[in-house]
Amino acid sequence: MNVAILGCGHVGLELGRQLTERGHDVVGVRRSDDGLGQIEDAGFEAVRADVTDRESLEAVPDVDAIVFAASSGGRGAEAAREVYVDGLRTAIEAFGEREGAPERLVYTSSTGVHGDHDGDWVDEETPIEPTTAKTEVLAEAERIALESPPEYGFEGTVARYAGLYGPGRFRLERYLEGPVTEGFLNMVHRDDAAGAVRYLLEEDLARDEVVLVADDEPAHKWEFADWLADQCGVEHPPKQTKADRLADDDVSGAGKRRILTSKRCSNEKLRELGYEFAFPTYREGYRAAIEAYRDDSSGR
Repeated sequence: MNVAILGCGHVGLELGRQLTERGHDVVGVRRSDDGLGQIEDAGFEAVRADVTDRESLEAVPDVDAIVFAASSGGRGAEAAREVYVDGLRTAIEAFGEREGAPERLVYTSSTGVHGDHDGDWVDEETPIEPTTAKTEVLAEAERIALESPPEYGFEGTVARYAGLYGPGRFRLERYLEGPVTEGFLNMVHRDDAAGAVRYLLEEDLARDEVVLVADDEPAHKWEFADWLADQCGVEHPPKQTKADRLADDDVSGAGKRRILTSKRCSNEKLRELGYEFAFPTYREGYRAAIEAYRDDSSGR
């Protein structure tokens, strides 16, 4: 299988590594020269192209599948629209009009499109309720991915990611130092975020479907923080209720919406499809970070 990863960053690099290790041909695409070396170091081909620039996408070879994992760089809703909506449309047209059009498109989205469910469970059948301008953009992009023009000949899959963590993104201090606001964390390790997409492609699953990519156990933030503290050998961090945090003057409107958003994401569908997690819960996923923290603390 030949795969192009458009926006080959944190997850894309791992996805490319996993696919390459299994004998697939992969090309990783970045919009600037920064990072091309990382792709090459990971063992697969690197191409400079921008998903919002159709002409530049001509540098990407024909492939069997494209994975759209581009990032807006944490900027606002307009920047997100430029990448996730306009860029996705551009990529679909650029690849779909080729004589050798791909058969598959995987778009990586976010469980943020589900909005607030007051701690209740959500799955692929739960109607999405985006609550911010950015998550509204993500929801629009999901529709585009699943409704590609039939003449292009490929089918879309939406991999809806929970909160990503893993190498370089453990943020231990945030939870060890606190204060920690109440609510649920839905997480997935970087390796499983990549692994799930790799599995869906290899097994030819979930065409024209949404799949939630989250680990087995949504964690209450207070319990998670206390567990981390125990494992790291430090005192439990201070806690805040939502009301206490919302009373702080430094919380923006978007921040308030995030604080009020609580849900538990089910991975039952992904499990039923047969995917086996490398890190089923945060307990396995944070082990390396905890050991590094303890080693660093003992060496001070």
